[in-house]
Amino acid sequence: MAAAGRTLALLFSLLPAAVWAAPADTVYRNGYVYTIDAHNSVQQALAVRNGRIAYVGDDDGAGAHIGPKTRVIDLQGRMLMPGLIDAHMHPQSGGSRLLNCSLDYQRLTVPQFQARIQACLDKEKDDPKRWLIVVNWFQQGMQPENVDMTHAALDVLKTSRPIVVRSSFGHSVLLNSKAMQLAKVTRDAKAPPAGKIARDAQGEPTGILEDAAQDLAMDLLPPLTPKENLSATKAALDAMRRQGVTTFLDAFTDPETLTAYRDVQRAGKLTARAHFAVLIDHDKDAPGKRVAAAVKLAKQFDQGAVRPAPSMQVRHAKLFMDGVISAPAFTGAMLEPYWVNRGTAEQPDWGPGTDNGPASYFSPALLRATLNALAKAKLDPHIHTDGDRAVRDTLDALQDVRKTAAGKALRAALAHGEIIDPADYPRFVQLDATPVLSFQWAKPAPDTIGALKDYMGPKRYETVEPQAVLQAAGARIAFGSDWPVDPLDQWFALKVAVTRMAAPDAGPEYAGRLTQQPGMTVADALRAMTINAAYTLRMEQQTGSLEVGKLADMIILDRNVFDIAPEDLASVKVEQTVVGGRTVWP
Repeated sequence: MAAAGRTLALLFSLLPAAVWAAPADTVYRNGYVYTIDAHNSVQQALAVRNGRIAYVGDDDGAGAHIGPKTRVIDLQGRMLMPGLIDAHMHPQSGGSRLLNCSLDYQRLTVPQFQARIQACLDKEKDDPKRWLIVVNWFQQGMQPENVDMTHAALDVLKTSRPIVVRSSFGHSVLLNSKAMQLAKVTRDAKAPPAGKIARDAQGEPTGILEDAAQDLAMDLLPPLTPKENLSATKAALDAMRRQGVTTFLDAFTDPETLTAYRDVQRAGKLTARAHFAVLIDHDKDAPGKRVAAAVKLAKQFDQGAVRPAPSMQVRHAKLFMDGVISAPAFTGAMLEPYWVNRGTAEQPDWGPGTDNGPASYFSPALLRATLNALAKAKLDPHIHTDGDRAVRDTLDALQDVRKTAAGKALRAALAHGEIIDPADYPRFVQLDATPVLSFQWAKPAPDTIGALKDYMGPKRYETVEPQAVLQAAGARIAFGSDWPVDPLDQWFALKVAVTRMAAPDAGPEYAGRLTQQPGMTVADALRAMTINAAYTLRMEQQTGSLEVGKLADMIILDRNVFDIAPEDLASVKVEQTVVGGRTVWP
């Protein structure tokens, strides 16, 4: 072994200085290196030096980058590709929910719902002052379909504790009577702007709070302790690296979350590039003051230029234009009314109603003023737009803002877009606005069938989740999982993007495709999950593709996604996650 080492050293001493002076730290050879460059080129090998990509090409060329201390990895034909970039998620919420009583996104009957929550109550002391927080409630999946969920379902439980059950969608909570009393949700209570207190036929509150009205209860919950926040951050990062996520945007942050991530980063344990969007509320202060507060937070936590070691960037602002389009909330802002059943369950008679949902939460004038203020502050807007009127109002405001010098430089992202009027499809490319879509929603499921189909009407329903058709109109599609609205499963999302089909075990009522729209190609979906998502974060020159000079953020897969049936994409496993040249998983 010693003789072999001396021989190798001698060979390198004879190479030209330009070659041996800076050998790579790591060389990957004999692989399917899917670059996601401008041509989606496929190579064999890749070299990493000082956290950046030093070479991409064939195996022979990679040999020149191998020095005495270079680590050489034989990919054995496996697929190497850029790390995934999740352009819209809520990782701190995802991590913190692991600390709470969870309903695990399951379709439950009311007795099952009650039994799961009672089991959580029975594990702890019955302290009347301590709230029970229940998370990951698949409200739209309750059985039987359209079951009426009220505080009565919680009041029968054996406890004196206040209970808040959080819908996985993040836009609704259900309270028991004790919690309603503490939150002062009474017959005379008024919902805040952009919020809704659900009421029964007699005008009494049911215990369901929508959107901003959730704050009536959520503001009473004790904040996470610094230790809990740190635990949530670590749990979120662990979940992400296992899935191959190397960069993410936290689409709604707070100082406590930023502090936890900074602590992790300073300890050298940040395993993904962390970007954060600061909330710009629509009903507090003037736009200038709100944006100034966001700028102050950015200056406090943004860590400057991106480097190989993961760091934090705070360069986005989050705005909400509406809520969710599905039943029972109907808080998505719509151009045409939701449909209603004027018949019976046995003999339905569906037709347009009178409810278009709420007005967009930002008025046209306020949205334009806010976007102009963000443009001047060089903060990019990330805007929640679920209904087609919210999308239309946002694009209209952006069109005006684009006429200003600062506005031309904005990189606006419109998140969700579950319903978009086809007339607005080409406007995304015209206005350089990126739709950030959650691919996993484009499948038959309780929230797209029972809670949506009839309420949209047949013509409008055919346009839901317009991923491939938006792209065909020229839009730059980016992906955002919206975790923890759904479980974090990037590869299931890829499968749904391509097939528009649910999991095999979803049940016969959810078999087949969602509408007649085409799915995306695997290549297009992967671009949305990498380089296109990087664009929304102004990172496309640093990551999102495997090219010389870029950060060595990449993943090794257990199979080639182009060699398997689209239905099998959900089974892909990440064997290695690398960020800045450092292996962070396993």
